[in-house]
Amino acid sequence: MPIRPTLLFYLVFTLGLSAKGQTPSFWLTDPKSGILFQKQSSTTVSTGESTAKISLYTDSLYQIMDGFGFTLSQGSATHFLEMSDLARKAALQELFGDGENDIRISYLRLAVAASDLNAFPFSYNDLKDPKGIDPTLSQFSLSYDTLDVLPILKQILEINPKVTLMASPWSPPTWMKDNKDTRGGSLLPEFESSYAQYLVKYIQEMDKRGFDIDALTIQNEPLHPGNNPSLLMLPEQQARFIGQHLGPAFKKEGIKTKIICYDHNADRPDYPITVLSDPLANSYVDGSAFHLYGGKIEALSEVHRAFPDKHLYFTEQWVGAPGNLEEDMAWHIKNLIIGATRNWAKTVLEWNLSSNPKLTPHTDRGGCDRCLGAITIIGNEIVRNPAYYIIAHASKLVDPGSRRIGSSESILLPNVSFLRPDGKKVLIVHNDSSKEIYFSIQENTTSFPASLPAGATGTWLW
Repeated sequence: MPIRPTLLFYLVFTLGLSAKGQTPSFWLTDPKSGILFQKQSSTTVSTGESTAKISLYTDSLYQIMDGFGFTLSQGSATHFLEMSDLARKAALQELFGDGENDIRISYLRLAVAASDLNAFPFSYNDLKDPKGIDPTLSQFSLSYDTLDVLPILKQILEINPKVTLMASPWSPPTWMKDNKDTRGGSLLPEFESSYAQYLVKYIQEMDKRGFDIDALTIQNEPLHPGNNPSLLMLPEQQARFIGQHLGPAFKKEGIKTKIICYDHNADRPDYPITVLSDPLANSYVDGSAFHLYGGKIEALSEVHRAFPDKHLYFTEQWVGAPGNLEEDMAWHIKNLIIGATRNWAKTVLEWNLSSNPKLTPHTDRGGCDRCLGAITIIGNEIVRNPAYYIIAHASKLVDPGSRRIGSSESILLPNVSFLRPDGKKVLIVHNDSSKEIYFSIQENTTSFPASLPAGATGTWLW
């Protein structure tokens, strides 16, 4: 069960009755007061004068949401495995469960073999002979993942079988690369077909174990070869790889996993546009994935305008240790929870589900040594970090299958709204000013007053 602050709720909002006679529910995070994603009492009253209005437009329909969540790295899995069975079950229940105090994470990203948050790099087809090759993948194995990631993933799906899974490779096996190293280098053209089969085998082997990979990005950060593991893959090669090898291989094997291109920063929208402009690749690609370590989130809409029939995903953003809730919350809510979804993203995923106090494991020569998880696991206890609250404001209430609907834009009150499959509406608002703002929320003929303290984030459900 989450440890909730015992601070008295001050007067933060008023809610009138909706058209159906129901009082909207409201969850608040106010870093300045220590209120951390708490459901507020419906009896609190605010006496401030409304100075702004947020209008919802239920007839303006946009993308259908797939979910909100994190990456389950090997490091995250090992931290959970070090907990007692009882403590681990409680922590996973809080993260993925559907109870009153659970945050209902609905989407997870996995690494295909090692990421930089592994203790060491590996692939599913490593060879003892440094000069050897294995084009038929006779030595393919899910390897070390069977020891940590897959056991924890199984426990997660026992809590919520509907969690959607995305997978992303950090590097092919070294024998497929021109530098024969886990770090950097490029995929040799003569092994593009073998690498396509490598990814086919991954999907099939995961399926045999009961893990349905809904989507696959071609390469994590293809323009960042300095990570370990990593790969430099230019857009022309990615288009060729998808159009001539991976797409046909998926089709031949009857694999329905979505193929997603790019998976890197918003400063290079030209990359996915180049891939999608290739007629062979385009026919196999579901959409594009983005991070925001560079560029502006509005770049997603540039890709949407170029290819409105293709989907967009936001797949990674880190919080640097030790974390600053007030600053991290404001930036991530504005740019990701609100910004990415307002720019057509079907997912918003933060990097790294859990960490330990030492921020280990991570690989040498480029692994992230400052990546702070959604939670920090200390023995059998957990500490909730900024990313936990950032994602909770959406994952708790925006069900998969919800549709983004129109809402008025505001500089001081950035916001985004959704229509859930059950007909209920969700509105997420951040107060990006230095003072408390009183405002009204308008939906057709229904209106109710609300307020947010300076720097606070609220989620309404009605």
